Amino acid sequence: MKKYLCRWCMAACLCLWALTAGITARAQGEETIKTGVFAGEIDLSGMSAKEASSAVENYVEGLKEVEITLLAAQDQEVTVTAGELGISWANPELVQEALTLGTQGNVIERYKVLMDLEHENKVFDIALDFDLQAINDVLTECTEYDQAAVDASLKRTNGAFEVVDGVTGYILDVETSIDRVYDYLTTQWDHQPCRIELDIVVDEPRGSKEELSQVQDVLGSFTTSYSTSGSSRSANISNGCELINGTVLYPGDEFSTYEAVAPFTQENGYYMAGSYLNGKVVDSLGGGICQVSTTLYNAVLNAELEVTERHNHSMIVSYVDPSADAAIAESSGKDFCFVNNTDAPIYIEGVIENKRVTFTIYGKETRAANRQVKYESKVLEVINPPADMIYADASQPIGYIVQESAHIGYKAQLWKVVTEDGVEVSRTQVNSSSYKMVPRSATVGTATNDPTAYEEIMAAIGTNSIDHVKNVIALLTAQPADTNSVEIGEQ
Repeated sequence: MKKYLCRWCMAACLCLWALTAGITARAQGEETIKTGVFAGEIDLSGMSAKEASSAVENYVEGLKEVEITLLAAQDQEVTVTAGELGISWANPELVQEALTLGTQGNVIERYKVLMDLEHENKVFDIALDFDLQAINDVLTECTEYDQAAVDASLKRTNGAFEVVDGVTGYILDVETSIDRVYDYLTTQWDHQPCRIELDIVVDEPRGSKEELSQVQDVLGSFTTSYSTSGSSRSANISNGCELINGTVLYPGDEFSTYEAVAPFTQENGYYMAGSYLNGKVVDSLGGGICQVSTTLYNAVLNAELEVTERHNHSMIVSYVDPSADAAIAESSGKDFCFVNNTDAPIYIEGVIENKRVTFTIYGKETRAANRQVKYESKVLEVINPPADMIYADASQPIGYIVQESAHIGYKAQLWKVVTEDGVEVSRTQVNSSSYKMVPRSATVGTATNDPTAYEEIMAAIGTNSIDHVKNVIALLTAQPADTNSVEIGEQ
C-alpha cells in the first residue's frame, strides 16, 4: 500500500511540474498580459505593455471631454470639461504590474494566480490626477458670480433718516473649493458627467434698524466757500461732495477720501482746473478737490474722530487757516483718512449751497454738554517771497506774458483746545505744516524782427520787475488791452 501511494504522489508532482513549466515558457515567449486582467473597464488580456499603455492613455484622453458642472455663488452653474481641469493618468506603473502578474514568485504561487484568473478577473484601478493650478484658474473665474454683502445704511431725506436694509452676500472660498474639487475627482468620481458644489461662504451684512437708529446727533460740521472759483473748479468741488455724501461708517471703519472720490477722470465727473504741482499752479482733472478733503477734515476734527492720515498742501491755501488743510494727490500718494472711533455708526452728509461746501457728521453724542472743542492755528514763521522771477521765452513773440502769483511760505501748527463750562482744560497739538514760499513769476515772449524792440524787452526783463515788463510790452505793442496776459492761482 505504501509503495502504491508513493508512486501516485510522484506522478502528480510530475504532472504539476510539466503544467507550470509549460505555462512559464509560454508567458516568457509571448510577453503579454494574462487573460482576465483589466485596467478599470479596459480588458488588457493578451496586450503587450505598449498596447496596454496606449489603451489606457486613449481612455484618459476621452475623459477630457466629460463635462463637470461647478455650482458657484447664487446657484450659478459653471460647466467645464475634465480636460480644462488638467486631467492626467497618475499610475502608469499599473501596466508593468499587469504584465508581470502570474510570472513572479515560486511555482505554486504563479500557478495559483493563473488558476484564480480563470475564476475571477483581476482589475487594476486607473488613478487620475488633476492640475491644481488649472482648478484654481477655473475657480477664480467663478468668483465673478460672488455677491458681496451690502451693509444696512441710511438715507437722509428732508432732514430725517431712513434705514436702508442690507443685502446678504455669497462669496466663493477658492482655496477650500480647490481641495473639494480635487478630492472629489481623484477619490469619488465615476468618470461620468457630474456636479460639484463649491464652498460658498455666506457674507452677512452689518447693521440693523436698532443700531442705525442711534444716528441722530450732529457730532461735527464745517463749511468753506469757493465763491471766487470758476465753473470747472466749482463743478469738481460739487462732484467730490456728491461722491462722499451719504457715507455710513460702522465702529472701527476707516474712511479714505482718495478712494471715495477717485478716479480723477471725465467719466467720473471731473473737469480741468487749477491745482498745485511742484510749486506751481497747473491745470489738472479734479483741480479743487482738496477743498473737499479740507472741509471734511475740519468736520472730522470737530467730531473728534481719529485721523489716521493727513497731509498739508505744498503751498498755502486761502479757504482755511494755516495747518487746517488736508491735501489729497494721486501723484504723491497723499490721502486724508480717518476712523470711526465711536461705539455707534456715523453718517456723513455733504451739501453744496451758494458756492459753499458743508460736511456734517451725524452719530450718537456721548460727550458732555458742558464740553466744547475749538481749533487754533498758530503761525510759527512767515517767509515772504523775494523779487519777481522772469523767464525769457524766445519761442513766443513780444507781447506774450504768462504770470503766476506769489505764495507766501509758512510754518504753522494746529492746536486743539478743550473747555468745560468755558474753562480751558486741555491744549493739544494736532499737527504741524510747512508751506513753500514761491515768488511771483512770469514767462515773457522775446521773439521779434526789430532789434530795438528786442533790446528794450530784454532790458525790461533784467529789472526783475513784472510790472515794469508789462509797461514796456504795452509801449512796444501799442495795444495795451491785447497783451496776452494770463493770471492763474489757487482760489
